Amino acid sequence: MFAKIRAVSSYLPEIIESNEKIIDERSIKKIGVINRHIAAKNESAGDLAIRAAENLFSDYEINRDETDFILLCNQHPDYQMPHTAVLVQDKLGLAQSVGTMDIGLGCSGYIYGLATAKGLIETGLAKKILFITSSIYTKYINPKDTSTRPLFGDGATATWIEGVDDEKENLRAFVFGSDGSRFDKLYIPAGGSRNDPRNTPEIFSVDDNGNYHSNYEFYMDGTAIAYFTLHVVPRLVDEVLDAANISRENLDYCIFHQANKLLMDYVQKKSALENIPYFNDVQHTGNLASGSVPRAIEQVINSVDTSNLKNVLLAGFGVGLSWAGCLADLSGVLKKRR
Repeated sequence: MFAKIRAVSSYLPEIIESNEKIIDERSIKKIGVINRHIAAKNESAGDLAIRAAENLFSDYEINRDETDFILLCNQHPDYQMPHTAVLVQDKLGLAQSVGTMDIGLGCSGYIYGLATAKGLIETGLAKKILFITSSIYTKYINPKDTSTRPLFGDGATATWIEGVDDEKENLRAFVFGSDGSRFDKLYIPAGGSRNDPRNTPEIFSVDDNGNYHSNYEFYMDGTAIAYFTLHVVPRLVDEVLDAANISRENLDYCIFHQANKLLMDYVQKKSALENIPYFNDVQHTGNLASGSVPRAIEQVINSVDTSNLKNVLLAGFGVGLSWAGCLADLSGVLKKRR
């Protein structure tokens, strides 16, 4: 039995925040983000995850009771403890025999989650996995941080992965990478056990461009992250192709983490992928962190002939710093009924 992606759905919060009120038209064109969906004050990562899962079950008439494992990728859990996936299991009304696990990764998390699902299924530990991503970054970005806030939106995705009797692997050629020496290029300094809330006062600061943020809020060194991306991703592409023993000409599509339009344009050129179908659209979502790859898969699946998606290169990269890539056969992924 080989693990295969069978269906993907998403949920975007109802509140929409326009970048026209935050940055100028030139900046909007540069980053490619017109507006973003923002979680309400009372919406948690778990709430978004549940909505995405419900959409998946409804969109494809999937029997939720067949779920035997839940993977939830998110970096802002509902509580410090317990893990959020167990709360999702309860709210979805799933059996107590269902395994649950959180994956605390960001932009590379979807690929890591696929690898985890593959391991569970292909070792016989699970048969049908509900893999959810839930990104709720805007709760941790200062509204006056105009360098970072326009890039990020909130949202959740749900992917149904199951074991199929097939002749070959549907998820293969996984490559992973980590560089913890640069963790502080994309992080929240306070709130964890290193600088815990009881003993770490909140300190606000303003940078040279007038952007506000505190040590309890999201910080990103944009220049460093862009350099990291342009250095790591082209190499990652080569390594995945080498692991799969195929060339660029054999690729049917490239679906990468959607950081912003300008950066993804550079990634495409630097990776020599100009002649390959390549997803690059953050207009109405912004950066969804671990949700950007599955959200893009959902859009691609419902807009093209899926029979031609046998070799799709997936890649995620960012917070950690962390990166991962793989090849996926998406030819059997279901289209939505409605």
